[in-house]
Amino acid sequence: MTEGRIRREAVSDQVYALVRDRILRGEAAAGTALAAERDLAAEFGVNRHAVREAIKRLQQARLVEVSHGGRTLVLDWRHTAGLDLAMHLPGADAGLPPASQALQRDALEMRACIGADAARLCAARCSGEHAAALVAATTRYADTGPDLTALDAADIAWWRLIVEGSGNLAYLLAFNSLVGGTLAVGEVPPDRRTEELLDVAAHVRLAELIAARDERAAERLARHLLARSVPAVPERRAG
Repeated sequence: MTEGRIRREAVSDQVYALVRDRILRGEAAAGTALAAERDLAAEFGVNRHAVREAIKRLQQARLVEVSHGGRTLVLDWRHTAGLDLAMHLPGADAGLPPASQALQRDALEMRACIGADAARLCAARCSGEHAAALVAATTRYADTGPDLTALDAADIAWWRLIVEGSGNLAYLLAFNSLVGGTLAVGEVPPDRRTEELLDVAAHVRLAELIAARDERAAERLARHLLARSVPAVPERRAG
């Protein structure tokens, strides 16, 4: 019985991924009706239960909407989907060429924006004990040495303290997505962030500004530090 359930779930996962990618690629256009359950079941050679489970997941991801009449309408994922969808965009070839590089850049830009404001809020809101913990973590960061992999791990732990100190739960959840690879930042090799990671002085100064409650200076320095890892956007040629 257990093995059977695992196989059925795996089938529904495959159906979900196939239909999801069709939507991301625009093959199932926003505003159109998805094929009926029986037709999808026949196309993929699966039972209707697997299709039904896949459609439930598509609903949860805000890729489709089931109307009162029973039709499943495709939504415009750019207007409805959440961050959890980001990890699937490169593989789906969703019109973002080169998809993985574009998404990685976008995620690093988001990281710089969130990190800058998190530093400001941390300076305004964190307790004295938290500020002291951040300063202590900065000392450990400075003692890590030039190994980029070790610095990358120490940097994540250090920024987690800043985001937690901001008191903003939405920022914390976004941070988890960023470092977990959902938004591709977790997959950026440390050597692509060499300049940022090796700037120990900026890390030390930022911790000092937060401990001193200098919100604006902390925000500016955090943005400057994080922006150094954001790839430049190629200029568009006229015509």
